[in-house]
Amino acid sequence: MHAIKISIISVLSIFMLSCGDSKTGKNKLSIATNSKNNVFTLGEIAQLSVDNPKGLELSSVTYTLDNETIEDSVNTKTLTLGQHDIVATVALGETSEEIKTQITVLNDKSPKIYGYELVNTYPHDITSYTQGLEFNDGVLYESTGQYGESKLRKVDYKTGEVLKNIALSKEYFAEGLTIIDDNIYQLTWQENIGFVYDLKTFEKTSSFKYGKSKEGWGICNDGAVIYKSDGTENIWLLNPETLTENGKLQIYTNKGKIIGLNELEYINGKIYANRYQKNGVAIINPKNGAIEGVIDFSPLRKLVKQHQGLDVLNGIAYNPETQTIFVTGKRWDKLFEVKVFEK
Repeated sequence: MHAIKISIISVLSIFMLSCGDSKTGKNKLSIATNSKNNVFTLGEIAQLSVDNPKGLELSSVTYTLDNETIEDSVNTKTLTLGQHDIVATVALGETSEEIKTQITVLNDKSPKIYGYELVNTYPHDITSYTQGLEFNDGVLYESTGQYGESKLRKVDYKTGEVLKNIALSKEYFAEGLTIIDDNIYQLTWQENIGFVYDLKTFEKTSSFKYGKSKEGWGICNDGAVIYKSDGTENIWLLNPETLTENGKLQIYTNKGKIIGLNELEYINGKIYANRYQKNGVAIINPKNGAIEGVIDFSPLRKLVKQHQGLDVLNGIAYNPETQTIFVTGKRWDKLFEVKVFEK
């Protein structure tokens, strides 16, 4: 085992958010808050009021946040990060008017920087356009992409030998995979469909359609919830039994949202997420969507065969038997076993 030393850099570019502006009603009423641009740091109190430039007599005002009734203030510590819809219903005599705005909640801390130790290096199929990676009982399962090349595989990670392999029809571009009990769940990219397979036989047993999520990118689970990325800042929450989307997390730092979330892995209570076209991994709090840490894996790309088809880091899997993380990339000839530590 030898340590890899990396510089403290942020490997996830920050995309500044667009702030929610109050929508003025027909009587020029609007929702005002106690924060510039309606942006709050997690834990701040958001105070709400109605801006009434005409001085109209208001009989009553009621507020909802994401369709739930609230008072005229809310502690953002109770909210997930990202944008939230505020609606005020204002009574003016016998009539009423709805006015809307959004508030945005940022994390209250910047992400911590993590390093890694390289434990072992194993062979990996250089032709695999790796999209999903997950261990089950010490065996590695892999989903590979590209139209006409997409596969589902069971692999001996130590030798790189493919133990079981099925090809998807050429109209499907495979993406991430995850395993619950005896089922493998595999996403497709833009085809708006996911497949369910029997873990032992690889027989396709069912399929499921996506809901509001735009595409299929990465997927993981904590046993009770399936987490699905779609290339935006959103991670969608799926019911493992019905495979319907029951909500979403918006992934933010203390500066703004992070888009391009790709391959996902659930590790010891956190979601680890590749970011497309970046050689880094974000560590996400699944309770509120906060990016709590960042791992820079960019040095690993220099250790693989440099060839014309070489692509970005993608593929992260946790092996409970070794308590280590395995990472690879698209068209990489190596699979790396690492231990991650806070710097």
